[in-house]
Amino acid sequence: MKNYEQCSDEEIIELLQKGEHSVEDYLIKKYKPMVLKKAHAMFLIGGEQEDLIQEGMIGLFKAVQGYQPGKNASFSTFANLCVERQMCKAIEISGRQKHRPLNTYISLSQEDGPLANTEDTVQLNPEEIVIGRESADNLKKRICKVLSPFENQVLKFYLQGMDYRKIAKKLEKPDKSVDNALQRIRGKIHGMIEE
Repeated sequence: MKNYEQCSDEEIIELLQKGEHSVEDYLIKKYKPMVLKKAHAMFLIGGEQEDLIQEGMIGLFKAVQGYQPGKNASFSTFANLCVERQMCKAIEISGRQKHRPLNTYISLSQEDGPLANTEDTVQLNPEEIVIGRESADNLKKRICKVLSPFENQVLKFYLQGMDYRKIAKKLEKPDKSVDNALQRIRGKIHGMIEE
């Protein structure tokens, strides 16, 4: 097996297109942390975090299969876009279901904003965009108010894509304390949304 770490993503895609299918696993493993980070930055009411991760992995697989070198975009950019679109599409579909008010997408990440711009999302008028941003900002403020300072720190690192062990190490707290804090955070957010 070749050492793919020394190759660019574009070179790896060329190898894949030439029939070297073992590179596919390498690319999936390489970009999985990006998928996890995006999934942790999104919140799907009525769904599980694992659902978003699975959708993101589907988007990553589509990127690996569909990337065409020489199209003025790096593989990294293309993969990022495919993952984001797949997750947003899943969120949009969940929003069309029977209980639409219960199935809404709220980004808890500063970077991704509540109304991420993708071609797959519904076109909103400026008034809806402003109202959506205000609602998301209000929700973020409410969340920060109901969480303890420790829980706010844990949530901040969690949304940056860290798992509970990394957060515990960074905050110099036991793993169990951070895991319990994440459970409390989920419960408090779920309780707020059901109000």
